[in-house]
Amino acid sequence: MTGTIIITGANGSVAIPAVRHLLNKYPDYTAVLTVRKTEDTDPNTKKLRETIAKFPKAQTSIRQLDLANLTAVHDFASTIATEIAEKKLPPLASIVCNAYYWNLSGDPEFTTEGVEKAIQVNHISHVALVLRLLGSFRPEGGRIVLFTSNAHFPGKNGLEKYPPAIPDDLDSLLKPKPDADKLGRGMNIYGNSKLAILMWGYALNRHLEKDEKLRNITAIIIDPGNLTDSRALRTNTPLFLGIVQRFVLQPLRPLFSLANPSYRTAAAAGTDVIELATNNTYPGERGYLFTLKKEPSSPDSYNEEKQEKLWIKSAEWAKVTKENTAIASGL
Repeated sequence: MTGTIIITGANGSVAIPAVRHLLNKYPDYTAVLTVRKTEDTDPNTKKLRETIAKFPKAQTSIRQLDLANLTAVHDFASTIATEIAEKKLPPLASIVCNAYYWNLSGDPEFTTEGVEKAIQVNHISHVALVLRLLGSFRPEGGRIVLFTSNAHFPGKNGLEKYPPAIPDDLDSLLKPKPDADKLGRGMNIYGNSKLAILMWGYALNRHLEKDEKLRNITAIIIDPGNLTDSRALRTNTPLFLGIVQRFVLQPLRPLFSLANPSYRTAAAAGTDVIELATNNTYPGERGYLFTLKKEPSSPDSYNEEKQEKLWIKSAEWAKVTKENTAIASGL
């Protein structure tokens, strides 16, 4: 089976090797690769373009998409849906929600919509993208790949100071207050976004299964592991994290991985992501994976009452209604 695979944040640490693996192993797929900046003045986009240039017969396009702008997300979704309807693109096989944002070195940042940037980029904009495009999948279905992190699980991340939690007042996730503890609070904001993704993913699967037309679309929510070579450790982070990465995590990764195999490269994670996106790994299955292992997520993530509240509220935040999505269950 083939189709179109959308990858957001396609010039990221995981995405570039994922794209390479996709074009090398599964050349019949069409890849729509979104980035915030399409110009080669962005070194990461330039690297992405150099990667796809090695596969001249591949059906790829690099598209501009700023997930911090919800209007742009809706416009992009409308464009893709139209291109598929007009047969300019094959129907969707997968949406890989790879793009992320965090800020561990400054105060909370807000989008033009007045929403905290990490929760919008990591969660809300991907909700909009997925729900708007459910009706553009192949008749035989496909897969949605969502990304969580061990930051969703209290006590699992070494940078955690304030445990992640989904509050009763869900709207408070959108308006965190400045705090003197930039690292601690920044990590808490990020962890909350990753917990929201996971819980919404569980709800998404439940609602997809109820829908006769959409039940062959499955969502996998993956924690890709501790990626010691990821640019994330050098972006919007305190200086010491970059130092630790360069002098500890990368040179000692083989030793760390003996005790904990989740210490691995972004390329290894990228391969896993494509195998999931093409439905070749765990075909037809749903739910949470730690790397490619079936392990329990955090106890809080299984709260179905909060999952359902988050399902409804996320659609509201994402400005998705019954009129602009193929799924109506619970909205």
